[in-house]
Amino acid sequence: MASAAEQLAANINFAAFAKATDLQKRIWYTIIALIVYRIGTFIPIPGIDPAAFAQAFQQQAGGILGMFNTFSGGAVERMAVFALNVMPYISASIIMQLLSTSVPSLERLKKEGEVGRKQINQYTRYLTLGLAVIQSYGIAIGLQSSAGVVSNPGWFFVASTVITLTGGTMFLMWLGEQVTARGVGNGVSLIIMVGIIAELPRVIMSTLALARTGDLNFFAVFAIGALLLGAIVFVVFIERSQRRLVVQYPKRQQGNRMFMGESSFLPLKINTAGVIPPIFASSLLMLPQTIVGFLGMQQNAPEWVNVMQGYIGYGQPGHMFLYAVGIIFFCFFYTSIVFNPEETADNLRKYGGFLPGIRPGKKTAEYLDYVLTRLTVIGAAYITLVCLLPEMLITYYGVPFYLGGTSILIVISVTLDTVAQIQSHLVAHQYEGLIKRSKLRGSGGGIVKK
Repeated sequence: MASAAEQLAANINFAAFAKATDLQKRIWYTIIALIVYRIGTFIPIPGIDPAAFAQAFQQQAGGILGMFNTFSGGAVERMAVFALNVMPYISASIIMQLLSTSVPSLERLKKEGEVGRKQINQYTRYLTLGLAVIQSYGIAIGLQSSAGVVSNPGWFFVASTVITLTGGTMFLMWLGEQVTARGVGNGVSLIIMVGIIAELPRVIMSTLALARTGDLNFFAVFAIGALLLGAIVFVVFIERSQRRLVVQYPKRQQGNRMFMGESSFLPLKINTAGVIPPIFASSLLMLPQTIVGFLGMQQNAPEWVNVMQGYIGYGQPGHMFLYAVGIIFFCFFYTSIVFNPEETADNLRKYGGFLPGIRPGKKTAEYLDYVLTRLTVIGAAYITLVCLLPEMLITYYGVPFYLGGTSILIVISVTLDTVAQIQSHLVAHQYEGLIKRSKLRGSGGGIVKK
């Protein structure tokens, strides 16, 4: 039997949406913020020759810079003020989450609730600033070392590039937080998703152009489309899949009333970590590979640069191995952060709930950990397959554009989360309407009774 919330969600329609004025304001705020972000991806940093940089970018476009360019909505290709995107913020979040599990002071802050969370977020912002300065400095040096890209090389160009790129990242971090607080939520994820979607028309047009010129036959285009459609269906199916554990509540008495025992479900997702593992893994691989890639543009590149490109360059077995290891590690790590079996078992015991056949307390926590670990194994294998299969097709079969599994996973996951956020706002609005109508009927009944 469906719950009251599920029944309300099933009855949601456009009329309910038209009455939800607060939700409409949130959606408009989100749209305007994303338009501002897209405008910033077309404003180039000062001091570079766009034509020379475009030529230098094409030499690296099939590698890690191509994936970075996809995440940033083409800002890297244009070397725009938002070229770093929110990747320094994501890297800072990774580092802070790792430190919060190993540093006692940060672990205590994490357990202090809202106050501790705000303090950790503040540390994350400071770390984002530091990482953005380092990455933008590396990009400035790499651009300055490339022949013909920079109009007037020197410390003034380096300083202006660092300030521009760092300021762009900090602005996007602030914009993402504003969308999370005042918009429909998932601010940073929406920024990444919009950047990926913005590149899709160009990818489709380039593929059709290759088909018209004969460089790509019709069967290959059909196979790419079928693979993309199959990947979307597969990702949606897994993301919506759950393992539901039955939770039983015993009979209880409140005053003179006896309440019968009830049963509900504890849903455990196959992919509890969501889209975070591939983003974390790719962001960690981007920093060293971007630096190596820019150094490789130099005419007299050091020998160790060529060696590094041979081992961890895009498409190399070392890159795929590190990417897979990073995804699997962050699947288990992030799942352990977002779901605590001991805390869940303790909460069940407090409210009198239990899993049939499992003793409350420690045994319940062990069982939850047992089930969650096996679900995470399946989820990690699924994410690794989705993210690595397109890269293998690009490397070994010459697929002509970056059909990233990470991009597909991000777009679908963020879309599902955003739709769920909008639906929850509509359900809350309907609940508020029901409460107001019940109060009005109650007060009217009292007047009639008098």
